[in-house]
Amino acid sequence: MNREYHKWFSPNLRRNMELLVYGHAGAKVLLFPTRTARFYDYENWKVIESLQYQIDQGWLQVFAVDSIDQESFYCFWAHPQGRIHRHIEYEKYILDEVIPFANAINTNPFLMSVGCSMGAYHAINIAFRNPHLFGKVVALSGRYDITLNLGMFYDLMDGYYSDCVYHNSPSHFMPNMPEGDQLNHIRNLQITIVCGKEDVFIQNNRDLSNCLANKGINHNFYEWEGLAHKAKYWKQMLPMYL
Repeated sequence: MNREYHKWFSPNLRRNMELLVYGHAGAKVLLFPTRTARFYDYENWKVIESLQYQIDQGWLQVFAVDSIDQESFYCFWAHPQGRIHRHIEYEKYILDEVIPFANAINTNPFLMSVGCSMGAYHAINIAFRNPHLFGKVVALSGRYDITLNLGMFYDLMDGYYSDCVYHNSPSHFMPNMPEGDQLNHIRNLQITIVCGKEDVFIQNNRDLSNCLANKGINHNFYEWEGLAHKAKYWKQMLPMYL
């Protein structure tokens, strides 16, 4: 398997950012890390290994990006306004730097947005906000409302709310999305959402699935037995749903 490490100074984030590229050709997979995790964790957890056949065959090229969750949603010492602003800067890094980088080294036009846990949020959020850039979304074990307070998972905005929070919480902006180009582009996406039946965010996943159905958005929604919120499950899921 071809493996490349890349690092550059991000103008959008004003810091160095790293990523790993796996494979040499095929559809591009933008792979977001789990909550506060790093770009190399999927490799360490053998998740990348589970995709080795597809990667070696030249069907997929995976771009495992880094997280700045500890500077945005999980930077609890910062005011929530600063947290959401930092997240928006992260999205600009992905849109203005990572995707052009991926396009420069791989001309395949098909781009997937993929992630597990908090990475599933990132995958859904960026794809639904910019659906013209993507062909497919795969979101595993995610939360799609950053204001939910469930069990050990807190409202990431600590009660703060603004237009920026609204427009970065798919559970909020999707039900109100009007007819138009953005919604039509989302309808053209291949969407797969997966969550364990005992996951604390299962109802959030069900609600999002119902919302998509009400908007006439075809998608696949699968409920796995148990919690299904660990790498050993994601290693089974990704080869099935990519």
